Amino acid sequence: MTIAHLIDPQTLAQRLGHPSLVILDCRFALEDPAYGQCSYAEGHLPGAHFADLERDLSAPVQPGVTGRHPLPSPATLLQRLREWGIDDDSQVVMYDDGPGAFAARAWWLLAWLGKRDGLYLLDGGLKAWKEAGLALTRDVPPAGNGGFDGAADDSLVIDADRLLQRLQQPDMTLLDARGLPRFRGEVEPIDPVAGHIPGARCAAFTDNLGADGRFLPAEQLRQRFAALLETRSPDRLVAYCGSGVTACHNLFALNLAGYPLAPLYAGSWSEWITKVDRPVAIGD
Repeated sequence: MTIAHLIDPQTLAQRLGHPSLVILDCRFALEDPAYGQCSYAEGHLPGAHFADLERDLSAPVQPGVTGRHPLPSPATLLQRLREWGIDDDSQVVMYDDGPGAFAARAWWLLAWLGKRDGLYLLDGGLKAWKEAGLALTRDVPPAGNGGFDGAADDSLVIDADRLLQRLQQPDMTLLDARGLPRFRGEVEPIDPVAGHIPGARCAAFTDNLGADGRFLPAEQLRQRFAALLETRSPDRLVAYCGSGVTACHNLFALNLAGYPLAPLYAGSWSEWITKVDRPVAIGD
């Protein structure tokens, strides 16, 4: 079932004000956690609510135990989604500055809680909206009173212990969404240990995008992931990244290309390395 959908700025502009529409501004910067909120205050899409990666879309970090962006508790996340006015039948559009990595995290969380329709990423994000000459506002919408009634889908996540057990299975495809230098362990600007999970393949999330910053056509995405899967079944695929954020971009792109929604190792690399007995690989 395809639940990944794109919407272009012009189409979204025509839908502004529709009672079923909810827009989430997911802008964030790892190097400046206040960036998203400050940028939102300076101007955002009309009617958009601000969804902060660390306060809203993640649970608090437990040093030495969790990764950098643990999954929020379903109950806490549901309450926040309802405060943004999300109902079971809402059309939810998510955006960030452009690439879509933080917006894809919000998309995945909604899918994890069982929402299977009405989920969109603004293709090209705020950059595309501005390039289309469309207006921004500083007005903050009132809190909503949504009735979204979701529950976490455990089939969409895999924990470190289960992943460790599966590493030796030849039919598994493990995709790492980080860039190649971090994957190889040549550089590591964020986490204390460099490298990747043994057996993983580098699938940088930025390669899901064209030169214009928008998603590649579905057929090109399918060719990309088919080359990574080779003869292995997509049903045995697992996605991860540094902290469970950019991997959601790959999961969105996979689903956009027609593949089933695969599990996320939500703790990702930053959680994997909290235990020294978990294996680490360097190079290709």
